[in-house]
Amino acid sequence: MSQQNTRSVSVIGLGPMGQAMVRAFLAAGIEVTVWNRSPEKAEAMAGLGAKRAATVAEALAANEVTVLSLTHYAAMYEVLGQATDGLAGKVIANLSSDSPENARKGGEWVRSHGAEFLSGGFMSAGDNISHPASYIFYSGPREVFDAYAELLRPLSPQEYLGTDDGLAQVFYQALLITFHPWMLAFDQALALVERSGHDIDQFLPYAQRSSEAYPFFMAEYAEAAKNGGWGDLASFEMMYAGAQHIIDASTDAGVDATLSRVAQQWWARARDVSATSGRPVSIFELMRSGDS
Repeated sequence: MSQQNTRSVSVIGLGPMGQAMVRAFLAAGIEVTVWNRSPEKAEAMAGLGAKRAATVAEALAANEVTVLSLTHYAAMYEVLGQATDGLAGKVIANLSSDSPENARKGGEWVRSHGAEFLSGGFMSAGDNISHPASYIFYSGPREVFDAYAELLRPLSPQEYLGTDDGLAQVFYQALLITFHPWMLAFDQALALVERSGHDIDQFLPYAQRSSEAYPFFMAEYAEAAKNGGWGDLASFEMMYAGAQHIIDASTDAGVDATLSRVAQQWWARARDVSATSGRPVSIFELMRSGDS
C-alpha cells in the first residue's frame, strides 16, 4: 500500500453506475483511467476528461487503485483474468453486486495474485450516487480501507462494516431483499388505484405519509427477531384475513395479486405451524430455518 498517487484511479465497467462513479471522481479533481468491453462507453467518458485504456492491463498499470463496477463477480474473473500479471501490488475495490460467499472467494482470488482487496455495496437511488440517501458499504482489511478511504470518498458517504470480505454484500443484499418486493408491491398498489378509476397523484402523498411509519415497524420487528420473531396465532390469522382482503380488492379491479397470494401463504404457514406446535412460530423463525 504505497499510495503512489491518491489523486488518480482506474474504473473498469462503465454501466450506469460505473459512469456515475467516473463523473464523481472527475468532479472531485481525480484523474480517471477507464476500460470497458464496449468501447463507445469508454469513449463517452473520455469525452468528459477520463483517460481511455486500450486493455485491462493498461487500466491496471495506470493506477494503484482500480474500482470495479461489473454485473457480478464472475465478470471480475473474466476481466481481470486477462491481466493477472498486472495485479501484484495493486488495490482492487469491487463495488459489484453478488452473494457474500462470492465476494469472499473473489477476495481470496485477488489476493492470490498479490493485490489488496475491498468489497463494496452501493446503496444509492438508482445511479444517482449524489442523492442524499446514497452511501456505500465497505468490508475487508481495515488498514486497506483506511489507506484509500479518502480517494474513494467522492463516490458516496462510506460505511465500513468489518474485516469479513462478504459483510458488505450481506448488508447490501439484505436491504435489497426489502427493496425488491416493495417495488412490486407499490406497482400493485398503483395498479389498484388506477384500475379502480382513481388518481395516482392523489394517492401518492398518502403512500409517502404511510412510509414514515416504516422506521417504527423496522425497530419493532428487529427487536422481536432477537427474541424469535413477531406474532402469535391470533396475529397470523388476522394477517391471513387481511391478505385476503388485498387479494379480493386487487382481483375485483383486474389487478394481478400474485405477490399478495405469496404473502398470504406465509401467514397461513405461520398460522398452521403455530397451531400444530402449540406455540407461536414466527415467519422470521420459518425463514431462518431455511426450510422451503
